[in-house]
Amino acid sequence: MHPDSTMIYKQIRETMNIIIDFDSTFTQVEALEELAEISLKGHPQKQEIVRQIKEITDKGMAGEISYNESLSRRMALLPLTKTHIQTLIQRLKKKISPSFARNKSFFEKNKGKIYIVSLGFREFIEPVVAPYFIDSGHVLANTLCYDEADNVTGFDNENPLAHSKGKSRVLRNMNLEGEIIVIGDSYTDFEAKESGVAHKFYAFTENILRSGILDYADHVLPNFDEFLYVNQLPMSISYPKNRIKVLLLENIHPRAVTLFQKEGYQVETLSKAPSEEELCSLIQNVSVLGIRSKTHLTEKVLQHANRLMVAGAFCIGTNQIDLQKAAEKGVAVFNAPYSNTRSVVELAMGEIILLMRKIPQMNAQLHQGIWNKSASGSHEVRGKKLGIIGYGNIGTQLSVVAEAFGMEVYYYDVVEKLALGNARKCNSLKEFLKIADVVSLHVDGRKDNHLFFGESEYKLMKKGAILINLCRGFVLDIEKLIPHLKSGKIAGAAIDVFPYEPFHNNEPFISALCGLPNVILTPHIGGSTEEAQENIAGYVPAKIIEYINAGNTFGAVNFPSLQLPQQKNCHRLIHIHHNVPGILARINQILAGNGVNIEGQYLKTNESIGYVITDVDKEYSKSVLEELKKIEHTIKFRVLY
Repeated sequence: MHPDSTMIYKQIRETMNIIIDFDSTFTQVEALEELAEISLKGHPQKQEIVRQIKEITDKGMAGEISYNESLSRRMALLPLTKTHIQTLIQRLKKKISPSFARNKSFFEKNKGKIYIVSLGFREFIEPVVAPYFIDSGHVLANTLCYDEADNVTGFDNENPLAHSKGKSRVLRNMNLEGEIIVIGDSYTDFEAKESGVAHKFYAFTENILRSGILDYADHVLPNFDEFLYVNQLPMSISYPKNRIKVLLLENIHPRAVTLFQKEGYQVETLSKAPSEEELCSLIQNVSVLGIRSKTHLTEKVLQHANRLMVAGAFCIGTNQIDLQKAAEKGVAVFNAPYSNTRSVVELAMGEIILLMRKIPQMNAQLHQGIWNKSASGSHEVRGKKLGIIGYGNIGTQLSVVAEAFGMEVYYYDVVEKLALGNARKCNSLKEFLKIADVVSLHVDGRKDNHLFFGESEYKLMKKGAILINLCRGFVLDIEKLIPHLKSGKIAGAAIDVFPYEPFHNNEPFISALCGLPNVILTPHIGGSTEEAQENIAGYVPAKIIEYINAGNTFGAVNFPSLQLPQQKNCHRLIHIHHNVPGILARINQILAGNGVNIEGQYLKTNESIGYVITDVDKEYSKSVLEELKKIEHTIKFRVLY
């Protein structure tokens, strides 16, 4: 940052006059449409009148009719009183555009250079903008006329703002010195520049997008933060949210798109899982990446991720992500360890019942015209012993559901876990396998679990036992499993995950398991229900947004875990660095050397990185930020707000 940047900011503020429209700009709504809702409450033709008002408004904004005609026709449709105006004021105060609301301090510091110029009415505009330090002398608008009973009888027709090109005339008469910038959402706002009165026109699209006006704009503003950013003016957040680019791959549920867009981010989607080379190109300038199980976030991809802050795995597993390299790059990774648990459990329970009843074989025979009504080898699950390997989120919930079916539950886990219900822990895998009528695998994706279950385990299983694998494809030795399935030693199996899985739906699935009548094969759909995908699409974005907005890393799989309190009237600084001694001391030396007061500080480390959150007073030299960025071993540094 240039050493004289503070002086530059001051000069910009002193020479800039900011003219802001009111309807659909300063507020999220059109005031007259709100007035229609208020004044026509209970009116039998309310919907039709509201429709007419909106239609007239749009025609006026598009320049199809004169503004005076537009205003006259709309006012004639409304039975207004002073009480309606007071009700409108209270409603509009709750409808301030979010980006203006969060930058209230900017209005306070620059109140002498900000004006509201509106075709609406002063009677409700003044009290709405007053809390934003805009006094009555800086509000230029139409005025209402009342009768003695406080009924609105019309408006002052002599006011230039009641006529076409009224904003241009009013601005010319103001004789403002310096640069005049107009922020608005309609053609009437652009007219000030078109007539030569204003120097720039910014099309404001946070509340409504009138596509016809975008071509006239010097810059399109998705929010007021963008205006402050492009003009290098102080704002309440460090970076406009509309500049945060999100890339969602593999048909992630639309709920995630909605949540990110609601936050103000740019969102792009791609239905497929791109190759490594494709992703290297796609990920450039992306701040947030969302993937499922097929997309691989490799070291090579991370090298091309010039802006990536955070990645979300919209699934349980994270084997497809190089977590270590992501951490070293300062990229936090979140997954969804709980959101599809119920879906996996229901599939496991359903497959247990199907295999215990020999449904796969009977189904195949009947499709071939063979009627084989028999109870031989068909069993209830009640009273049978279910063995769960891996007593985590899915294993524990399966335990509870299986007990409700009357099964006896046993579990084996290398980590000490509290048993739920009547489940019993086995101290060894050998003991476990000799007991279980059904073995269900729910282990994690660590490397130690590669071919965890093979020939020796198959031999230890009870004759006629059933095997379920819904966790990881590499856990089972498929080749050694097949002879046991053919011999009947293992009565049946349900397999949802495989050592190699097709990259897309058009690639054929090839496995030695195909064609075996006592095997249920499913294409990695354990968590693929509408409910699970919607839950995941809510959970993962929430974690990502918390990280971007507040720095919270609770639930991250590769970052130190921090859940932070909200702070007011301070700036939050995030410093990610290699885990070496002395970084925290260096941060505090810089802050102390610049006289910066620390409101709160939080440090957490893991084996590779350190994560420091520092809340400081807002008053500090911008050069402090540059010093913090230059600390040796810094990976990433950012200011949250």
